[in-house]
Amino acid sequence: MAGKVWFIGAGPGDPDLITVKGRRLLEEAGAILYAGSLVDQAATRFAPAGCAIRDSKDMTLAEMTDWLLDQAARHATVVRLQTGDPGLYGALIEMTRPLTAAGIAWAVVPGVSSALAAAAAAGETLTLPEVTQTVILTRVAGRTPMPAGEDLASLAAHRTTLCIFLSITLLHRVQQALRAAGWAEDAPILVVQKASWPGEEKIIRGTLADIKQKCQAEKVAAQAMIIASPTLGAADWPDLTRSKLYDPSFSHRFRQATETSP
Repeated sequence: MAGKVWFIGAGPGDPDLITVKGRRLLEEAGAILYAGSLVDQAATRFAPAGCAIRDSKDMTLAEMTDWLLDQAARHATVVRLQTGDPGLYGALIEMTRPLTAAGIAWAVVPGVSSALAAAAAAGETLTLPEVTQTVILTRVAGRTPMPAGEDLASLAAHRTTLCIFLSITLLHRVQQALRAAGWAEDAPILVVQKASWPGEEKIIRGTLADIKQKCQAEKVAAQAMIIASPTLGAADWPDLTRSKLYDPSFSHRFRQATETSP
């Protein structure tokens, strides 16, 4: 009987941020295909003795799916371990279609995205009451174009939180897009390289005007999350609008208001 292929999000870097379910499946795996260019090899430390482990960084998509199909014929549990969450900027659907066609069962175990890990590393929040309640996950066009209407300048016009993936080498284009959308030169920008990676994480704070120079000075040119948001730096603001959920004048089904709204 053919095995099952699990697409597991390895999280942002720290092996301890793999989910409990993801770790259990790694401990049961007969074969693991991991993205060595992005996933710390330490993530494979949970593999049992005798597990077939393959780094996919030099493989084509066809070679990866062939490897998974071959291993699924040999083992009950096969893992594709990839950075962050499998559903974000991965080849999930491209890899699962051949499995489905071959009658191989597969499932996804979500992982912690680098967008969330970057905000956590810097002690920032992505949403704030009456500031922004929207987070856009996007990137700028490089060799792979963006669909119509999804250029960064158009998205930035919403003045909400932007988590910009795969774009650190195109930081000048990020600056151009934000300026075109009317963001101020002193708008805060956060860049986090290798968020959560033990001993390798870098946090760079700057503004739209100087973030590129600061990243160049720190030699940050890969594996970095860019966050542009009106919430950045809120921990140091003199005043904040309180969350309604915890406001003593706000009732909900678990608690009645104890104060009257001003």
